[in-house]
Amino acid sequence: MTRQSTRAWFGLLVILCPVLLVSMDGSILFLAMPRISQALSPSADQALWILDVYGFAVGSLLIAFGNLGDRYGRLKLLMIGATVFGLGSAGAAFAPTPELLITFRALMGLAGATLLPSALAVLSELFTDPRRRARAIGVFAAAFAAGFAIGPVVGGVLLERFEWGSVFLVNLPVIAVFLLLAPVLLREVRATRPGRVDTVSVVLSAAGLLLAIYGIKHVAADGLSFAAVSAGIAGAALLGWFARRQRTLDQPLIDFALFRDRVFTIAIVTGLLPLAAWSAAAYLAGIHLQSVLGLPVLHAALLALPGAAVLTIMCVVTSALVERVGKRAALIGCHFAIAIGLSLLLMTGVSGGVGWYVASTVVAGVGYGISFSVVADTAVAAVPAERAGAAGAIAETSNEIGNALGIALMGSLAALVFRLAGPDLAPTLDETLQLSGIAPAATADAKSAFVAGLHTAVVVLSLLHVALGVLALRWLPHSAKALVPQASE
Repeated sequence: MTRQSTRAWFGLLVILCPVLLVSMDGSILFLAMPRISQALSPSADQALWILDVYGFAVGSLLIAFGNLGDRYGRLKLLMIGATVFGLGSAGAAFAPTPELLITFRALMGLAGATLLPSALAVLSELFTDPRRRARAIGVFAAAFAAGFAIGPVVGGVLLERFEWGSVFLVNLPVIAVFLLLAPVLLREVRATRPGRVDTVSVVLSAAGLLLAIYGIKHVAADGLSFAAVSAGIAGAALLGWFARRQRTLDQPLIDFALFRDRVFTIAIVTGLLPLAAWSAAAYLAGIHLQSVLGLPVLHAALLALPGAAVLTIMCVVTSALVERVGKRAALIGCHFAIAIGLSLLLMTGVSGGVGWYVASTVVAGVGYGISFSVVADTAVAAVPAERAGAAGAIAETSNEIGNALGIALMGSLAALVFRLAGPDLAPTLDETLQLSGIAPAATADAKSAFVAGLHTAVVVLSLLHVALGVLALRWLPHSAKALVPQASE
């Protein structure tokens, strides 16, 4: 191995530091929320914002910061983003109120949006040989998926020994190592013809998403109100304006014309829906294990290990699986595997279901691992080579938005069911259980209502995956050539 090659692989290890953190922080709070709820007493909608504002910030700004990196330098943006990510992590660890925790999580999301596209561009510059570059990108993708999978486990292990702020403080030594080694091992990368960032589009997409989700959460937690309905309508209007504006731009943030291709559409929805299902199921199941069944956080974390292991292994072996059965069969099968795995959560209850939970994560983990691995390739293969960059950016964005939407929408649905079926003593299960002098019958009613909300969300997600599997069965071509990246002319 040459000195340059050795330097490149060490550079890859350095790049993986922030990549692993960005993905891990999308899921590390799933088992931490009961402890955070005890410490900060957030409302039902604040608890959801703590979880998903990070994903919304990353997803809505990912493409914009990719363009900024092209213009001002990828390594420079990586260094700035890592610094801000560290500052946001430190602030979140010591946040005294839910509002401040939400603010620092949003700051971490903003920084995360700078790290992902810049890291991939710097990595591509390190490896000039196409075969080695492909291997390096495969390691990059596996690390990103593994971060999502191990986030809850890492959070559970930390919370067994330390306070809830430790799930954020763990980021700081990793960021310090990156900031120390990156200037030595990595090179600056700029595009020769950087794209223009349409600031209006960035503002419209971010504001529209946040207002629409704000309205949905408030209706679910508190019922219909003028403020909630107005926010939802305003958000929908801004998103509509954003979509219309993209059709008039030479360099849109999202090229909606790409969605005319059915294969591309299936790929992007496959990037969004499994992430939504995984994040929602992991979050709600974490509350079920700790607040309903009363398991210690470390026990809950260890129960998540088999599913995390299966997901990570599938990310590694999916390329070999695709060579054997074809990308079409893999894409179709992943949705039915996820649907079957999610449906096993219907066997959980107020007094048990641990075995069913583990089985659910293992079966669904097969589908999650496949979907995480093939989405980008399928999306890029569906479009002409000159539009591959736009297709890849939309695929990355669908992953991040899916992670946040799953918690926001399914969490709101579960909260709505709890509000309608629960004892009506507090908006959430954790708040209800913390009430002094609560009667045993009210505790049982509250736990039953939460389980009903969990089951409702699971049914909705399972049906969506079955529907998408059937759609993929009808829309994806049998020809392998249609699912292989097209060469430029």
